Amino acid sequence: MEDNVKWATEIIDQKLELEKENQILKPRFRKTGVIDIDRNELNKENCKPPVNRNLANLQGEDRVRKTSVDLRKEIVDIGGIENFIEIRKRRQERKKKKSQVVAPEPKPEIEEITEPISPDTFLKAAVEGKMNVIEKFLEDGGSPDTCDEFKRTALHRASLEGHMEIIKKLIDSGSSVNFRDRLDCTAVHWACRGGKLDVLKLLQENGAEISVKDKVLSTPLHVATRTGHADIVEHLIATGVEINAKDREGDTALHDAVRLNRYKIIKMLIIYGANMMAKNWDGKTPTDLVQQWQSDIREALVKRSNDGSEKQL
Repeated sequence: MEDNVKWATEIIDQKLELEKENQILKPRFRKTGVIDIDRNELNKENCKPPVNRNLANLQGEDRVRKTSVDLRKEIVDIGGIENFIEIRKRRQERKKKKSQVVAPEPKPEIEEITEPISPDTFLKAAVEGKMNVIEKFLEDGGSPDTCDEFKRTALHRASLEGHMEIIKKLIDSGSSVNFRDRLDCTAVHWACRGGKLDVLKLLQENGAEISVKDKVLSTPLHVATRTGHADIVEHLIATGVEINAKDREGDTALHDAVRLNRYKIIKMLIIYGANMMAKNWDGKTPTDLVQQWQSDIREALVKRSNDGSEKQL
């Protein structure tokens, strides 16, 4: 860095020296119209040298022309006269906006619903977060566990989207927190799929089962691992779920994490004691699933498993 600074400094010095030499060598011409008078005599007599008015006017015009040329050059440099005008216009608009006090926009008024709410509209409102529709449906005597053809309830849908107020309303209205859809997924599965930790905690506080399995025997830990929500994984482990639980294929959460390259979750599962030698129904361990190009993870798993074997001995 010091060499670069020294080199740049020398270049600048050379440039300045060259300009100085050019200024010295610049030819000097006698200005026409000026009377050549002995300066010493003028000083003795305290007189001012005569001024040629016409020449002075010409010099003034020359300065104006030079200034105009410089101005035109600057305008060209910033992109043309059109850009110059546009820039001025934008500056004026910004000043105008700053001087104006912008009144806050009024909140949109919630339309009063008078017609009955259909089950489809009720379920759609759970996804879109429309509390007024949910309340109207429940006030008219609709079941909070109303579901679609896949047996997914409003609680399932709201848990996926994270609409806390709607979830609270549904639970207070009697919605079953352990209601299973056609694939045996509960609201906990859906909250884990959506990565909604606050929803998961709220469901737990209201009696939701955490170690529940769906139709393919996937636990919420499997779901959170597959969708890559590390904070959900950490919370589930902290609550004491079975970390080595297997799904229908015999895969643990660690199998899924390795297969999907969820590096942060892999590390977390290993730290909390996941079995790296657990075999699925194909006889594959998480270590076996690591591809050749993932040699760094392979070495870590092998080293960890070897250390564990030595401790057991």
